[in-house]
Amino acid sequence: MAAKIKKGDKVVVLTGRDKGRSGEVVQVIPTEHRAVVRGVNMVKRHTRQSGTQEGGIISKEAPIQLSNIAIADPKDGKATRVGFKILDDGRKVRVAKRSGDLIDG
Repeated sequence: MAAKIKKGDKVVVLTGRDKGRSGEVVQVIPTEHRAVVRGVNMVKRHTRQSGTQEGGIISKEAPIQLSNIAIADPKDGKATRVGFKILDDGRKVRVAKRSGDLIDG
């Protein structure tokens, strides 16, 4: 099955405490149906000092359910659903349902 949300996509959060915020997908975890979005779902973690990392309380992004995020429309930045289209040259590309614009160049 083709992925509707991929690394590098601009997404909008639909529900939860970060509703309405947008960010870039840093990582997708398909087996858990989750994604990590830059600047969204920030949590504080207490870390121990190691040779490479300083200890203390750090903020980092936690994974968020894929059902709680949607692709941002390339035209206006609002949330949109994703469809698929096969071009004349045989490539399968993602299309924004809201405006009809191509998501994959």
